[in-house]
Amino acid sequence: MTSPQPPNDPSIRRLVPREPPVPPKPTFSDFRRKHPGLLWAIVLILVACCALDGWLVYKRGRYQAETVRLRAGMDEFERQRADAIMSSRSKRLNMEMELIRRQARWGKDIHLAISVDSGRMYLEREGALLRAIPIRMGPERRIGTPPDTVHLAVPRGTRAVQAVLSDSDLWRVPEWVYTDRGLKAPPEAQRTLREALGPVAIVLDGGTVIYSLPANGPLDDSSYTMPGSVRARAEDLDAIVPNVTKGMVVYFY
Repeated sequence: MTSPQPPNDPSIRRLVPREPPVPPKPTFSDFRRKHPGLLWAIVLILVACCALDGWLVYKRGRYQAETVRLRAGMDEFERQRADAIMSSRSKRLNMEMELIRRQARWGKDIHLAISVDSGRMYLEREGALLRAIPIRMGPERRIGTPPDTVHLAVPRGTRAVQAVLSDSDLWRVPEWVYTDRGLKAPPEAQRTLREALGPVAIVLDGGTVIYSLPANGPLDDSSYTMPGSVRARAEDLDAIVPNVTKGMVVYFY
């Protein structure tokens, strides 16, 4: 019987575990071959952002040049008077908005208050917040070709509720909405649509509407908000319309 060989005997072949191969590091060329569409999309987004920045810089330069030209035609007294008027108007507007905000906060009757800058709508009564709703404000825009234009301003001040519309009510879509969307406006009879303002909407005096996303018509686009109006989620409007009555005050500040 043979004796066992010692572990340090060189005749014994040792088995050493092999390490797994290290995968090569990915390169930009590999990424480009695997995702060509994504790469082109990124390039197009960058080009669009650069073009938009260039257009804004160009417009700013135009406005600044026009301001310099107009001020150069004024004497010192006229320049001081223009500066004083602009400062006075800005201060007066700020003061009016603060008064409206205070009036809305402590109004005795139930009402809606819309903070234009923060994009929120509140159902309030005597300082008590009943519901806060996120909204999207439509931009200020002048639509049409002079002299036939329509100016839609961001609402400020107070409005009154004229009607509450449901999905069974008709609403006539203004012709300027089609123009703003780049669509050909149909005849007036075909512009009166059911649920054109979504499942629920609140119509205010002065043409302002608080509406939800419709399923048909020119406003059926989640990326578009009608200029001079307010868009909210249908479920949020559904929750507050039982408290909305004709003549209710709506504060915009």
